Amino acid sequence: MTTFAKTIAAERPSEIALRDPRQALTWLEVDDQLNRAANAIRSAELGPERRIAVFAENGVETAIANLGGLIGGASVVPVNFHLTAEEVAYILSDSDSRMLFVGPETAERGLAAAQQAGISAVVGWRCEEATLVNWDSWLEESSGTEPDTSIKPRPNLLYTSGTTGRPKGTHLPPTMFAGGDTVEAHLENLKLNPLATLGPHLVVGPMYHTGPLSGARLLAAGAPSVILTKFDAENTLKAIAEFKTTSTIMVPTHFVRLLALDPDVKAQYDVSSMIRVSHTGSKCPVDIKRGMIEWWGPIFTDAYGASEVGTTCMITSEEWLEHPGSVGRSVPPFTAKILDEAGQPVPANTEGQLYFEDATGRGVVYHNDPEKSAAAHIAPGVFTLGEIAYMDEDGYVYITDRFSDMIVSGGVNIYPAEAEQVLIDHPDILDVACIGIPHPEMGEELKAMVILKDNREDAEAAAIIAFCRSKLSHYKCPRTVDFVDDLGRNTMGKINKRKLRAPFWEGHTD
Repeated sequence: MTTFAKTIAAERPSEIALRDPRQALTWLEVDDQLNRAANAIRSAELGPERRIAVFAENGVETAIANLGGLIGGASVVPVNFHLTAEEVAYILSDSDSRMLFVGPETAERGLAAAQQAGISAVVGWRCEEATLVNWDSWLEESSGTEPDTSIKPRPNLLYTSGTTGRPKGTHLPPTMFAGGDTVEAHLENLKLNPLATLGPHLVVGPMYHTGPLSGARLLAAGAPSVILTKFDAENTLKAIAEFKTTSTIMVPTHFVRLLALDPDVKAQYDVSSMIRVSHTGSKCPVDIKRGMIEWWGPIFTDAYGASEVGTTCMITSEEWLEHPGSVGRSVPPFTAKILDEAGQPVPANTEGQLYFEDATGRGVVYHNDPEKSAAAHIAPGVFTLGEIAYMDEDGYVYITDRFSDMIVSGGVNIYPAEAEQVLIDHPDILDVACIGIPHPEMGEELKAMVILKDNREDAEAAAIIAFCRSKLSHYKCPRTVDFVDDLGRNTMGKINKRKLRAPFWEGHTD
């Protein structure tokens, strides 16, 4: 199983394999902890789906729990650590998770969620709560021998915000899951990742996202991991310079914050060790990406796609400099298509709805939701991520707008329906629509447009936002509120949100 760690330990006995700001583990220590975690998970009663959930902020333990679950033959559900207990409980129940891992920042909410979902096995690190299992004791009581790796690996089950108010699960797709008939084969396949041979990998994003999670998984391919608990622009530069990291995965908001640092601060740190930066989450503004290339060099690769399907388009820095603003050309097994509202192809450089044809026929698949899976497709295997785009004669795709309600804020997908379902229950609100508007750092932010009930003119925006935050994670709630007289609902009761967004985006350029 973790023979890879023993082999590396023999070759590089003093090398730190896994570190965060609190601790550092050698390859032998990683080997021991992974063995123990995998054996404990393998022997646990996890039900027919064999699911465990990890609800914790970034750290060494979070990486060990995720990777130990994979090696132990479990399907791991990474849970957004910003969520409320009620939101977590829904995910635990919907995924049929039977074991939950928490950190000190999430222990209280995790225990409440586990109780609601009927989960008795809650393991926590650095926690004072007496009602959960201590992580160190849990590892110590488990066997440190190499576990059985002939079992079949199981992909993560990831949850996205919901178009209708409830998050939806989607399995890590084949394009992002190394697969194989056995765990041993899966670990071997991980070594095919081009980032695996570059050297130390820096994890800067939250490990409930696919990018940072896959970065931490490079540990199994032999790449040391440096994990930041939270993103801080200067600390990121410091980590690069101190640990000579070679690769990372970022979103455009990270670039904005890095570029905003004082030039004297930036000049203090040597970033020349960086060989490749993948960025995802949303398209990057032209001036921001150009600024990063000028600073760090042409080491950036844009991977456009979604958790549901993986990377659908890709573009290198060299290509991007020739096609600025593009998210790249489609990559196998996907073929990009620009279609009109009737589903017919449009000529090159003509705006239309962006679809992708999946040569495998899989497309988008949501857990326990065949209706939502079907709604993402215009034909079998031909799906959309909800964006408006055009494609030039060379096949490069340029995103121009979105026809779905989803917004992307700081690389995080937010579906306004969740906030709308909460706000419509506010005693002062007659009707509400939430839309994405420009934000200089996050890309977009959520705005609520509210029609008040009669005689409720004294309602305050701050109180409405607080009401939403009392029931939803803060990042899902609007940051601003506009009081309006009309939302433009048509005779079928539908709102044209693209029309509502238009005034806010007028004159806004990348």
